[in-house]
Amino acid sequence: MPEIFDIAIIGGGITGASVAHSLHGRRSVVLLEQEDSLGYHATGRSAAEFTRRFHSGVVGRLTQASTDFLMRPPEGFAQVDLLRPRGNLLIADADKADHLKMVYDHERANTPKGAPPVEMLSIEQAQEKMPFLDPNWIKAVFYDPDCWDVEVENLLQGYIRQARANGAETRQSAAVTSARREGDHWILETTSGELRAQTVVNAAGGWADPVAAMFGAAPLGIVPHRRTAISVKVPDYDVSMMPEVNEIDELFYFKPDAGQMMVSPADETPVEPHDAWPEELDIAYAAHYLSECTTLEVTHVAHSWAGLRTFASDRLPVIGFSGQVAGLFWLAGVGGYGIQTSPAVGQIAAALLTGVDMPANVTAAGVEPELFAPSRVES
Repeated sequence: MPEIFDIAIIGGGITGASVAHSLHGRRSVVLLEQEDSLGYHATGRSAAEFTRRFHSGVVGRLTQASTDFLMRPPEGFAQVDLLRPRGNLLIADADKADHLKMVYDHERANTPKGAPPVEMLSIEQAQEKMPFLDPNWIKAVFYDPDCWDVEVENLLQGYIRQARANGAETRQSAAVTSARREGDHWILETTSGELRAQTVVNAAGGWADPVAAMFGAAPLGIVPHRRTAISVKVPDYDVSMMPEVNEIDELFYFKPDAGQMMVSPADETPVEPHDAWPEELDIAYAAHYLSECTTLEVTHVAHSWAGLRTFASDRLPVIGFSGQVAGLFWLAGVGGYGIQTSPAVGQIAAALLTGVDMPANVTAAGVEPELFAPSRVES
């Protein structure tokens, strides 16, 4: 007789882990990950930034609802701070200098609750923060002090550890290969054995549509997009305390990472779900952008990689029960903001799964969970 669970979560990334944690033992839970380690794909390859600025209104509210958890996690959740101050320099060349000043005026007038205001800097002041910025390229710059590095592995492991403490099971190398409905349960065949679950949560990231097909649900247009990053050494500089740098329209960005500089061309190329790898052209673009706006000469790329950012057509998360298939719950499409909004996303999903009221932090931030309902993209 296969094991029986109230909820099976497919996907062991930050999203699946967050809902397993947020259920707080109210249901029996098993978390299924197809890879041999949790957080292998998008979670483990994220630039891991937290900021309350530069989001759509809805994503901004999800971020606000997640802020207290990330800044003051529950006692015992992690042994280190989940957020580390980084700061962010927004830069523009001569063609975009006026545009940057317009963005600055907007951000200054719309400072998020709890965030310090942005600061316009001279080129010399920007160079004090990052000495190798090239004044021949950079013609306008402002500073956002409300930008933080996220300790992603500690956040992921905190979710998993607390979920296990509340009775959840986690299984790696447990890809779901088939599913069939029997009465009020799903019977799942996985590469680690068979199990039953009353409800299945589809938190499979870039694989969300193919996974849904196994349950008889039509695809929702959940599309993974490749994002590339490289790592380069920066001789003669200690970059550890330097800020992140973003081109004003996010044409590229770079930030300190493990003593080197991580650079991304901010590519967002639609792809089929797969173990992502970088394209040579995108690696070249990343190196070019860093060389263009700094005095650094990039002669060697120490490391390159790619991850998947997954979106629905309207770029909002899909959270809720399927209107097509009984016992199937969607939790997908969190795009490039899945880590920093994971506390609120997990709490919303857990409330919908168990029928309890939305947490106070979600309602106080003005989040409207009905905006995430799968019905908006179901055919």
